[in-house]
Amino acid sequence: MDEKVVAVDIKNTLLHLGYAVCGIALSGEDALKQIKETQPALVLMDIVLTGDMDGIETAEHIRHRFNIPVIYLTAYADQGTLERAKITEPFGYIIKSFEEKELYTAIEMALYKYKMESKLKESEEKYHRLIDRLTDIVFTLDKDGNFTYLSPQFEKLSGHP
Repeated sequence: MDEKVVAVDIKNTLLHLGYAVCGIALSGEDALKQIKETQPALVLMDIVLTGDMDGIETAEHIRHRFNIPVIYLTAYADQGTLERAKITEPFGYIIKSFEEKELYTAIEMALYKYKMESKLKESEEKYHRLIDRLTDIVFTLDKDGNFTYLSPQFEKLSGHP
């Protein structure tokens, strides 16, 4: 089946589910351009794309440049492809052909996970800003008694980084 036809079918499914669709891209380069322009909340990505970049390479660029969650929608489930895809830290991996309910569930879970990860990151950053401003020495140890964190105050008082 022609990839454009499949993409339009998925777009129609997404619209039926109540989601807005920012666009359809058949190449990685076009996907990155559209993402830069529209800043979507989520990207659905096939592994096989036209152009110089495949979907996995494109997803890696999306992760580093835009910090937008990606769900793979693909017919490929071989071990090599899965291992490459895992490196991009996807928020889901759906094998074609899939049911509307599977797509909806994967999208909702990905959006929820992204929201929770963002809150956790924000909380950790706030925690570190507070700790870094303390005048006391603060440290953490791992289970073997090795330092895993030393506050900036330690360096000031000891002269050691």
